[in-house]
Amino acid sequence: MKVSREQVAENRRNILEAAGRLFRARGYEAVTVSEVMKAAGLTHGGFYGYFASKDDLVAQSLAHVFSTAVPTGGDVAGYVTQYLSAAHLQDCAGGCPMAGLASETSRQSAEARAQMTASIRRQLERLSQAMPGVTPEEKRRAATGSWAAMVGAMVLARVCDDPRLADEVLSDTREWLLAQDLKSAN
Repeated sequence: MKVSREQVAENRRNILEAAGRLFRARGYEAVTVSEVMKAAGLTHGGFYGYFASKDDLVAQSLAHVFSTAVPTGGDVAGYVTQYLSAAHLQDCAGGCPMAGLASETSRQSAEARAQMTASIRRQLERLSQAMPGVTPEEKRRAATGSWAAMVGAMVLARVCDDPRLADEVLSDTREWLLAQDLKSAN
């Protein structure tokens, strides 16, 4: 039975979304192609009709998850508050792929690393537009420092087995960032 182009596109999107959630929740190596296809509601046999390999899936799922990331909308303080929240801490599967996958991606294919690099560039450009500063260079430095602090805080909080310390890492980083004049950046 022939599948329509629309259905092929929908299946591919479902695979990418399932892979993105599973990879963020468990890491690349702990997730099999069969698990991704099952989570997407498809059979394992159809995988190679969509992707050349698991490495290809990894790279394309990174591109997909970052393409669907929510922009700041200019509200940097709101973005910082949401990012450094207990809800984001608990939502590994639906949370920031940078916080969940950056260290693992450094050991992946060149294509996956290129997707991560492109995503870093896009995020810094988005944040730079809303940051305080007089010159583009000042805005870029504020974006880089702020985002690095946010991602780093989320990584530290997620690895911590002490919930009170994890909350403290998030709240201290959030309060420090907001004190950096990010409230007036809008």
